[in-house]
Amino acid sequence: MAQDEHKRVTLERLETGVYRATNPEGAQLTFGSHHDGGFSPVELLLAAIGGCSAVDVDTVTGRRSEFEEFEVAVEADKTRDEAGSILRDVTMTFRVAFPEGEAGDKARDLLPRAVRTSHERTCTVSRTVEAATPVDVRIADPSA
Repeated sequence: MAQDEHKRVTLERLETGVYRATNPEGAQLTFGSHHDGGFSPVELLLAAIGGCSAVDVDTVTGRRSEFEEFEVAVEADKTRDEAGSILRDVTMTFRVAFPEGEAGDKARDLLPRAVRTSHERTCTVSRTVEAATPVDVRIADPSA
């Protein structure tokens, strides 16, 4: 059964190439192409891909054992051709370690399935990217 949940983020321009994203709960993130020391929009996309699966894997395996190490690296090649810019060869690598013992063994055994399930089923971000979901772009009437 399909379950729908509308998501929304608004962006405000702070200065040339610098923006603040705000979600409905009021959390904010400043980023941009000219935000010194901050994330670019492309880096935010990579963080979203990794973060979505990290949450899934953390939740499932973390029930079995605490982590000794938990890192997710997401990399891609940004290319530009006659059609425009795009990311290619997106790779997500989990570096996860659990302590020795029964709980750590259970978490280690579950890790491959948790990563696979996140990628194939539960991570909305990477599934959306892989599905090449169309983006409907509109210009609002400023007087409305």
